[in-house]
Amino acid sequence: MVEKSTKSFILRVDADTMNAIEAWAADEFRSTNGQLQWIITEALRKAKRLPRKTSQKNE
Repeated sequence: MVEKSTKSFILRVDADTMNAIEAWAADEFRSTNGQLQWIITEALRKAKRLPRKTSQKNE
């Protein structure tokens, strides 16, 4: 099984933006952290900034 590594970092967000993210997360049944990860991933995907996934054969 392949494990994804994650990195932690501190993000400062103004109160109005955070309230909007929290409400959006609740609407999507996600955690606030999960919503932020989704937002960032979608922005990277749309900008074609995500690395290509390499397919691995089962050995």
